[in-house]
Amino acid sequence: MLRCLEILWPLTRKSLDGIGAQLKRALPGYCAFCSAAAEEGLPWCSDCFSDMPWNQEVCELCAEPLPTTHAGTLRPRQCGRCLKHRPQQTASWVPLRYESRVTRLVRRYKFAADPRAGEVLVQLMLASLDRAPELGSAMIGVPGQHERTRERGFDHTAWLTGRLAARLALPVIAAERIREAPSQRGLDRLSRRRNVTRAFVINRSLPAAVTIVDDVMTTGATLDSLASACREAGAEKITALAFARTPSARI
Repeated sequence: MLRCLEILWPLTRKSLDGIGAQLKRALPGYCAFCSAAAEEGLPWCSDCFSDMPWNQEVCELCAEPLPTTHAGTLRPRQCGRCLKHRPQQTASWVPLRYESRVTRLVRRYKFAADPRAGEVLVQLMLASLDRAPELGSAMIGVPGQHERTRERGFDHTAWLTGRLAARLALPVIAAERIREAPSQRGLDRLSRRRNVTRAFVINRSLPAAVTIVDDVMTTGATLDSLASACREAGAEKITALAFARTPSARI
């Protein structure tokens, strides 16, 4: 009898696993934000998706939200800062503002290493890309600070870049951080820029059009520095992509 059970148990376990997988596909998932039933195949419900803090009406170069204009007035395509000091990237796409539920989602991913939160970020980005500028033929993630990467146990930007690139069937090209810098947290705009000046290098020739990736765009200094390294490696059209934008009023 015991021998029969030993033979049958792997088959029974396999059958139970198969049934569980079928049930998981058949039953509705739950919204990552409110725990209501999610839309089929997506990690959110329609109400929460509509209520996300979408980053609309923004500067085409740095994704900074632009001020409201009067009815009938043409909205500028670039913010005042970019008109004075043009960034190294040729376009930016940051679909969400770093506010409310997006702030909580990013922190869950970044500081608690929550893979579901990271997957939700990737899917939110994918859902927005029909309105994005050209992404080019390769993706380059901002290299993490070595000490903070060891503390967290993973490179959060590299993970997001890899997942997104895989969904879009794009190769990932590695950049190297050649200068460690103090945390950007709490620094003003000028200090952030000085902190990451010439911090990156890319040790190969790049295609003409590429996309650089970070999790949150605050002043844009880090992405601007990486874009500069991309230009030195031969890229001409550089799209800066981040998952959320901190409005300048909060910097």
